[in-house]
Amino acid sequence: MEHEHISKAFDIELNELRQSLLDMGNKALLMIDNSVKSLLNRDIALAESTIAMDREVNAAEVLIDNQCLVLLARRQPEARDLRFITLALKIITDLERIGDKCASIAKRARELSMEAPFIDSYIDIPRMGHWAEVMLREAMDAFVRGDTDLADKVRRDKKFINELNDRMLRLLLTYIMEKPATSPNVLKVYAISRALDRIADHATNIAEMVIFMVKGQDIRHSSSHQTASLTEI
Repeated sequence: MEHEHISKAFDIELNELRQSLLDMGNKALLMIDNSVKSLLNRDIALAESTIAMDREVNAAEVLIDNQCLVLLARRQPEARDLRFITLALKIITDLERIGDKCASIAKRARELSMEAPFIDSYIDIPRMGHWAEVMLREAMDAFVRGDTDLADKVRRDKKFINELNDRMLRLLLTYIMEKPATSPNVLKVYAISRALDRIADHATNIAEMVIFMVKGQDIRHSSSHQTASLTEI
């Protein structure tokens, strides 16, 4: 009976940890959306609130880190539960870095909103923001459900974001050549593109950790020879 009670208490604690991760992931998703909107809408207030939200993501990292350490110390989990908790510690690092990247985008958006608009140079930023958000949402869903197929889709989709980022670089270099005076602001736009590319990298990291959690297979740094599925949409 006592063992059963301990087991149920552990299950509750694991569910609480899972919910904390989802809450942190949802904050990161909102930051992606808001940071890009603040750029496109030249919305300084939204940029400021996005920057402020980074503190919430940082606080969530500290809270979840403590949850994980308490579980490891008190429950001494084994096998899949141990992988779940240790990978949660890594996932919050990726989510915290996503928050940092979103804050960086919002800061650039705030600066650009004070300059003359050149919206044509933002051509792929909305698509990159949308798919970076999709990738993170699917990576978190895959983590919660233990869905390796969905996790593998996230890995494949990263190729598409890479292609968009490369395209942005080419377009912005052309823009600088045609209008050299705009180069400081164009570089800020590319910093945003690069930040979205890095957000997709962090989503991919989470997806790869899901595969390790479920299959015990470490696929980091391995190449995928499959076509990015987003290109088919």
